[in-house]
Amino acid sequence: MNGAETLVKTLIAHGVKTTWGITGGVVIPLFDAMLAESDSIKNILTRHEQGAAHAAEGYARALGQPGVCIGTSGPGATNLVTGIMDAHMDSVPIIALGGQVATHLIGTDAFQETDMYGITMPIVKHSFVLRDSNKIASTIMKAFKIATEGRPGPVYIDMPVDVLKKEVTTISPKEVYIEGFQPTIIPNHRQIVRAAELILRAERPIFIAGGGVISANASNEFAELVTLLHIPVTTTLQGKGCFDERHPLALGVVGMHGKKIANFAQINADVIIAISVRFSDRITGNLASYAEHAKIIHIDIDPAEIGKNVKVDVPIVGDAKNTIIALIHTIKKLMKKNEKSAWLEKLVQFKGVCDKCIPTPDGKAIHPKQIIDVLNSLIKDEDIITTGVGQHQMFAMHFLKRSRPRTFISSGGSGTMGFGLPCAMGAKIAIPNKRVINIDGDGSFQMNIQELGTIKENNINVTSIIFNNSYLGMVRQWLEIFYGKRYAQVNLGKNIQFAKIAEAYNLNGEVIERVSELKEKLANAIKSDIATIVDVHIEEESNILPMLPPGGHLKQMFGTCIKGPDQWF
Repeated sequence: MNGAETLVKTLIAHGVKTTWGITGGVVIPLFDAMLAESDSIKNILTRHEQGAAHAAEGYARALGQPGVCIGTSGPGATNLVTGIMDAHMDSVPIIALGGQVATHLIGTDAFQETDMYGITMPIVKHSFVLRDSNKIASTIMKAFKIATEGRPGPVYIDMPVDVLKKEVTTISPKEVYIEGFQPTIIPNHRQIVRAAELILRAERPIFIAGGGVISANASNEFAELVTLLHIPVTTTLQGKGCFDERHPLALGVVGMHGKKIANFAQINADVIIAISVRFSDRITGNLASYAEHAKIIHIDIDPAEIGKNVKVDVPIVGDAKNTIIALIHTIKKLMKKNEKSAWLEKLVQFKGVCDKCIPTPDGKAIHPKQIIDVLNSLIKDEDIITTGVGQHQMFAMHFLKRSRPRTFISSGGSGTMGFGLPCAMGAKIAIPNKRVINIDGDGSFQMNIQELGTIKENNINVTSIIFNNSYLGMVRQWLEIFYGKRYAQVNLGKNIQFAKIAEAYNLNGEVIERVSELKEKLANAIKSDIATIVDVHIEEESNILPMLPPGGHLKQMFGTCIKGPDQWF
């Protein structure tokens, strides 16, 4: 076999059935080798490499296995970078393969030569450059190991064309060892005991669950821990769905656009049990006033995250599932009868108050919350929801009820517009028997609108619901609130007819202009046998509230709903 054939065989051995990408001169050997193995592996030809990277992310996040994307040399590879960066920020395991000029041309500024090794270095777990065809199999094996073990993340592999063409003369190894790469999976017992004791002494504890609970497939164990302790649950955007949001103990998503009750609980807690949370600025607000009265237990598989942004009282390094199981075991030994908590009763009371503070849309134009309310009545627990980035994303985060992991997929740390549509493609190919619905904005949708061609050619049945307000809505909201309505470069105009664009791709297109049309037309779109784009004309200046000002303190969020956070002290 040559190098390309070995690479394809190794991908197949790792369970890869689908890749996403676009061909080009230097990757012809790879796609030729894949063609010979078409019964076992298939590449889906996307219309842009960014779409390929996001599709690989959607595939990985829906299935829990690495997604693979491919670009040719130069611009083909650099077009993957945005998706690689997005995967890095949200800890998504993808393998990105990029073509490269022949090894003897590297450093000569040859046609389409690009230093992808250097470009990707800050945004991957590791980058490889293939130099020896005999090491291709071991390199791919190492890439999968690095991408999936410990904190998940992207790995980039640079593929010089001559290495792909050269004959492989050695037998592929059965396993690989990476010196120095030994992630801590099992938590320290003493730290588990310390955490358990602190939790059992707490008067006002809360959980903050992040995306690592989902990555570790620990949702069932987490639900058991919550039930055992009867402690209220908040989540991050990436943790949405790791715990049933309809459960009485579920308070919603925390942070800048989070639920008021979730943020109230966060700043009034005396113990915060954070599982796989980065404590980013969008979660904490101004750190000067964050968790002033709380002891923090921080559980994370990546030791670099612990103490990075907030002071931690009990650090625990370990896999989320193993750590939760250890906590359950220890707490059962230590705990006495679980009595009713005044803290919990107060939170339940405030949760009802905050929910009633949400204004009921009464205008003639469609309000985004009305779309989400209808969707809540139409979607099933197992349906997968993806989103673009913008106001529509925050409306979905805030009001959409998700009860299962891997059923809400959204770009978090990177906030990548254009993420929703290709991500939906990846999720649908990963789990074809599930319905996949993409919630998008007119600005975000247009960032990767060309993937409608991929959807049609490959019969990928996903539904896209576009919240069309003719603006870059989130930036417009910032300009309204913080810049006195000086709307600079946010008006997209009203000339785009998404339904006609759908029809041009031989897909279904639908327009909704009245509230009375929502339920029937959305239901028909979701049930359709072919991909459907629903263009929903919404109120142009609707805002997603509450919203914390950049650099603001979480305690500023409450207004008239709750008298104030200091009442506990």
